[in-house]
Amino acid sequence: MVLNVHERLLPVPVEEAARLLQSLATEDDLLWPHERWPPLRADAPLAVGVPCHHGPVHYMVESLDPGRTVVFRFTRPKGFEGTHGFTLTMDGEAACRLRHTLVMKTRGSARLAWPLFYRPLHDALIEDALDNAERALGTGPPDTAHHPTNVRLLRRLTRLDA
Repeated sequence: MVLNVHERLLPVPVEEAARLLQSLATEDDLLWPHERWPPLRADAPLAVGVPCHHGPVHYMVESLDPGRTVVFRFTRPKGFEGTHGFTLTMDGEAACRLRHTLVMKTRGSARLAWPLFYRPLHDALIEDALDNAERALGTGPPDTAHHPTNVRLLRRLTRLDA
């Protein structure tokens, strides 16, 4: 079983940060790091059952509470069985927590592909998304972090750095 969690404490009320999730997969997406990664594309505005993808990873919206939670169920690659998504929760009166959680079982070749290929890229992409969240709210780093060597190599091999 894979459990992969990334989160950021955002020093703004949850109502202010809600626009991050509301913009997901739109032309004005504030969260997804489309400037460095394949864009998150949805076949329609996000709603339960809508197919989405970024690069070779495909999923459908399993649950949605606009501005608070979006959970996707994997449909590809083969061997990814589970969900991933973003949640936004209050953390005190003037802060909130943005969390990305991935929970899945891997089968077949995905047992090797996840730790060797997908996980390093996933982790870098989600950290870039959390950097975007902070920048969009005016609370974060002005520049995107540099990726580790293994991520840069994988990006080169898959032409994501082109």
